[in-house]
Amino acid sequence: MVTGVDVDTWWNIIERARAIAGDRADDRDPPDDPLVEILTDLISELEPVEIIAFERIFVQMQDLAYRRPLRNAAQLIEGGCGDDGFVDFRAGLMLLGRTVFTRAVADPDSLADLPVVVRMGRAGEGWIGCEDASYAAKRAYERVQGESESFDEVLTAAFAAMDRPDHPAGEDWDIDDEDETRKHLPRLSALFLDPED
Repeated sequence: MVTGVDVDTWWNIIERARAIAGDRADDRDPPDDPLVEILTDLISELEPVEIIAFERIFVQMQDLAYRRPLRNAAQLIEGGCGDDGFVDFRAGLMLLGRTVFTRAVADPDSLADLPVVVRMGRAGEGWIGCEDASYAAKRAYERVQGESESFDEVLTAAFAAMDRPDHPAGEDWDIDDEDETRKHLPRLSALFLDPED
């Protein structure tokens, strides 16, 4: 039983879900992606207050990755990335684990190291974004409590008190300017702008 949820505990839960999913942790093509259901099961083992803490950290991690260079990388990788798509991309990025997430936030071009990204660039197969990850804590809370209204109420108040970014941080450039994109994301550009013939 987890007695508290801090950032380290939060990542440990993600890593436990990844370990249970095994090879499927990094190969999450829908419709049979097991990772979110595994994660939801693990979150369901927490107390209601801990589930709320889990969701707060989830949002903090989303905010940490709310960066223009990462959004441009997501747009390149996924062939476009609107606001909702970038939310899903960041959620899926978290499911790839702490090391991948931390490295990608600091250096989005590091995503070129991931087999799923290489496959996306070369064969057009695979996906990072994961909308369902954004609902895992709420679904777990509803399992435990039998309702989700109190989850929404507590989190609405908590988010209002948080210092959340209005705009993505970091340097921006026109992703359609291939020269600029190659300069900022050389390895991803090699995969997605210069496909093998």
